[in-house]
Amino acid sequence: MLYIGIDLGGTGIKAGVVDEKGVILCKDSCPTLPERGYEAVIRDMAALAVKVAEQSGHGMDEIEAIGVGLPGIMDPRSGRIPFCTNLAWHDVPLVEEMAKYVSTPVFVDNDATVAGLAESVAGISAGCESSVFVTLGTGVGGGVVLGGKVFSGSHGVATEIGHMITVVDGEPCTCGNKGCFERYASATALIREGRRLCEAKPETELKKVVNGDLSAINAKHVIDLAKAGDPDCAALFDRYAYHLCVGLVNIINFYDPEVIVLGGGVSHAGQFLLDAVREKLPDMVFYKDMPYARVELAKLTNDAGIIGAAMLGR
Repeated sequence: MLYIGIDLGGTGIKAGVVDEKGVILCKDSCPTLPERGYEAVIRDMAALAVKVAEQSGHGMDEIEAIGVGLPGIMDPRSGRIPFCTNLAWHDVPLVEEMAKYVSTPVFVDNDATVAGLAESVAGISAGCESSVFVTLGTGVGGGVVLGGKVFSGSHGVATEIGHMITVVDGEPCTCGNKGCFERYASATALIREGRRLCEAKPETELKKVVNGDLSAINAKHVIDLAKAGDPDCAALFDRYAYHLCVGLVNIINFYDPEVIVLGGGVSHAGQFLLDAVREKLPDMVFYKDMPYARVELAKLTNDAGIIGAAMLGR
């Protein structure tokens, strides 16, 4: 069976034809240009789906379903998108609009959720009954897969892992709360703490690396210096890893998954990140004499959105 996966982002739309094992047979892309309004964007999504089907040598009548992963949520009761901040969408009838151009069934979910599904089908957590995907980027997103199916909750918002409150009265979050997990475990958190380090300690190596321009600091600067043994950034990263593990142990205690998969920009720290997490987690888990989720790095990277979206239809 064949499926089409659409990875809808703020700057680009990627689509591909995917088989039932999660193998991409053909893919293509086009710019999103969200300022044109949702109707134009959805029309382009449908056109791109038809295009990749044709490029793969198949007609739309051979496609079982179209899946869409987007940086927002879908209300499972109405099939509408309540909001999608990156696209400035509010109450958008995506499924209904797609039906104007294609008769193929359309399924929609959050981009982090579909990335987690992709890993469970064709990535590092393939073959596992349960897994949780945690994306460490500008914010922190999540995707839960139970019994081979995504779990998004009764209202489509079950995997907003980044908005667990892990520090009481902590850092203000863009969601309006304080102390959310993503304020401590995202790339943004590393950047914020890096700037604070430079302000408190002007002679630190991090400030020299960016030539005194604190606005130029990114997460990679902090991680690379920590890897190189810089004591200030090593301490900063160690604290980051602790906060990350606080969230991960909450996930373990609540879901007890077989695997937790780390993706997103910070995961590019690779083994350095894994080692820090694996060192801290054993002392934090509740049942210390029982096995618990192993933590791994995402495998599929750029293709996860297409694969996972396609697998929604499977």
